[in-house]
Amino acid sequence: MGPVGICGSDVHYWQSGRIGDFIVKDPMVLGHEAAGTVCAVGSDVKHLQVGDRVAVEPGYPCYTCSACLGGRYNLCPDMKFCATPPYDGSLCQYYCHKAAFCFKLPDHVSLDEGALLEPLSVAVHACQRGKLSFGQKVLVCGAGPIGLVNMMVAKAGGASVTITDISDSRLAKAKEMGADAIYHVTSRDSRATADEIVKLSGYSDLTIECTGVESSIGTGLWATKPGGSYVQVGYGKAEVNFPIVALESEKLISMESFRYANCYPKALALVASGTVNVKSLITHRFPLKEALKAFELTKAGTGVKVIIDCDK
Repeated sequence: MGPVGICGSDVHYWQSGRIGDFIVKDPMVLGHEAAGTVCAVGSDVKHLQVGDRVAVEPGYPCYTCSACLGGRYNLCPDMKFCATPPYDGSLCQYYCHKAAFCFKLPDHVSLDEGALLEPLSVAVHACQRGKLSFGQKVLVCGAGPIGLVNMMVAKAGGASVTITDISDSRLAKAKEMGADAIYHVTSRDSRATADEIVKLSGYSDLTIECTGVESSIGTGLWATKPGGSYVQVGYGKAEVNFPIVALESEKLISMESFRYANCYPKALALVASGTVNVKSLITHRFPLKEALKAFELTKAGTGVKVIIDCDK
């Protein structure tokens, strides 16, 4: 294995031992944003060989259930996903994975970029769920790593993007990376915040909520135009209150943007073409032996994307 990025879910499992119904009951290796170099292949593997550099899509499904057969394998009830109980993750020196879910990287695409195809695929899936189209106004709630990749994919799809956060430093990073407008959230009054955002950049055609915070969910709903689309990506409390009245006037809502399906090739194309620069997300890196420091830094909210180099 080479670089492995730390995701918020890794920190949740480390600190809380669970995310929703996924509960850690035994020791578990973390990490699922990964890339590495092939050191061995099975006898039936024809598209990869030793020495190839690959991005690892961290989950593989059963291939036989109705979700898989319908093309939405991210909803497979028998999904085996890295660092989701009871399956170990890829934060280690050697990792064995299904070859069909290992994607060979072009020579000009780095292993770092390969590892970050994972969060980028989350954004590709979310934008597809929201039916992103050229010229739309998109509101992204939350300027953490997932918010930023959603912003980048929306921009790549021809949208203008307003992004919100409670952190000035994260908003500055978003502006540096191409946000058309930023909004510093200071109130938990979701309706008042939405009104201010609408004054700033108008109602959104598509809102992608990336925090899971109750007030932010309300803001996203209020700020979406009638007939617009709302996609929930972030997850916080198991149960939240939200303004159902904001769903009037045939406002569309997709409360499911869970992981991704068939998105890795699209994410790789965005990176390989130079359309999206995921390397700009990386702010810190550590060798594997200093993994605890890396997790503590991520927990503290310092920086954007922290990388652990498993080969160092």
